Amino acid sequence: MKRFVLAMLGPFRFAVRRPITTLVLLVAVSSGAVVGASKLGVEVLPQPYSRRMHVYTDDLGATARRLKGYLVGQYERYFQKHEEEAHHEAHRIVVTSPQERDEILTEKYVCQIHSQRHINICALDGGYLEQVLVKEGQAVKKGDLMFKVVPVLYQARMEAEKAEADLAQLEYNNTKMLSESKVVSQNEVLLLQAKLAKAQAKASLAKAELNFTNVRAPFDGIVDRLQQQLGSLIKEGDVLTTLSDNSVMWVYFNVPEAQYLDYMDGLDRRHENPKVELMLAGGRKFEQPGKIGAIEAQFNNETGNIPFRADFPNPDRLLRHGQTGTVLLSKVSKDAVVIPQRATFEILAKRYLFVVGEDGKAHQREVTIKEELEDVFIVDKGVGVGDKIILEGAAQVHDGEEVEYEFSPPELVMSQLKNRAE
Repeated sequence: MKRFVLAMLGPFRFAVRRPITTLVLLVAVSSGAVVGASKLGVEVLPQPYSRRMHVYTDDLGATARRLKGYLVGQYERYFQKHEEEAHHEAHRIVVTSPQERDEILTEKYVCQIHSQRHINICALDGGYLEQVLVKEGQAVKKGDLMFKVVPVLYQARMEAEKAEADLAQLEYNNTKMLSESKVVSQNEVLLLQAKLAKAQAKASLAKAELNFTNVRAPFDGIVDRLQQQLGSLIKEGDVLTTLSDNSVMWVYFNVPEAQYLDYMDGLDRRHENPKVELMLAGGRKFEQPGKIGAIEAQFNNETGNIPFRADFPNPDRLLRHGQTGTVLLSKVSKDAVVIPQRATFEILAKRYLFVVGEDGKAHQREVTIKEELEDVFIVDKGVGVGDKIILEGAAQVHDGEEVEYEFSPPELVMSQLKNRAE
C-alpha cells in the first residue's frame, strides 16, 4: 500500500519541482488532443475557434508535405550523385611503366668537426706571468710571442753558468799560451779545452731554459680561451691556452659496415670517390667540397661502425673546432629502374605491386627495393622498363582479374609525384 501511495505521489512531486516544464508539456498535450479531435470530426472548441483550428491544421499538413517532398528529393539527388562518382572512381585504373634514369644517391651521417691541429699551449718554465700578448679568438702567425714569464731561478742559473764558461775560457787561453812556450804539456791544454766545452754547454742549456719563458706560436692558428691571467704564478706544464689550426678541418663520422663495403666496392670498380659535402646547423650547406682523407683501421665491435675522416678546406675560417654537422656522401646510380612509391604495397615486410600482362590481366608481383628516395623506389629486381604497373586503383584489383585501364607516361607521372607511399 505504501509503494502504491509513493507511485501516485511521483507526478505531483515532479510538477511541484519543475513548474515550467510541466506547463509546456500540458500545452503540447492539449494542442495535440485538440488537433486530433478536429481531424476525427469531434468539435472540442466553440464553432468560431473550431473553424480556425481546421484551417490551421490543413495549412500545417500541406506545409509538412511540401517540406517532406523537398527533403526526399535533395536526399535522393545527393546520394545518386555520390554513388555515380564512387562507381566511376572505383573502376578508374591508371597504369604506367618503370623509368630508367640516372639517380643521385645520398647517404647522411652525423659528424664531429675538428681542427687539423689543436694543441695546448703550456708553460715550459715556472714563474710569474709577466705579459699576455694575445686575446681570445685572435689569429696568430707562427713564431708570434704569445706569453712572457718572469723566471724565478733560470735567470740566475744562466748568469752563473755563463760566468763559469767565461772562467773556463780564460783558463784555456792561458794554458794554451804556456803550452806554446813549452811550460806545460799538451795534455794540460786538452784537459782545459774539455772543461771549457762543458761550461759552454751548461751556459747554452741555461740560456735555452731561460728562453722557454717566452711562449711563441708553433704554427698559424686561432687562440682559444685564456686559462691564466696576467700576474699569475704558474708552474711548468700549466696550460695557458689552446691553439687551433683551422685552415683545413677534419670531419669524423661513423659508417656502418654495409655502407663501408659499398664504398670500397665503388672504389674498386669505378675508381672514383663519392661527392662529399657538409651540412651545418639550420640546413646551411658549407660551400667548400670535401674529400675522404682517411679510414680508421678497425671496426667498433659494439656498434658495427668504422670511423671515416673527411677533409674540408676552410679558407674563410667559418668552421671551428668542436662544431657538429652532417656529412653528405653522394654517388650516381647509372641506369637505375625507378618506380613511384605509391604504386607498391607492403605485406609481411615485403613489397608488391600489380603488373598488367599482355593478356590484359593484373598479376601480383614481388619487387626487391635497392634504394628508397623521397617519392620513388629504385628497384633491384622484380620489374623492368617494359612492364606496365598499376599506379592508381590497385585496391580494386584482384590477382588474375582482367582490367581496363588508362596509361600515363612515366615521364608525366614522375614529374607530378607529390605523396609518399604508405
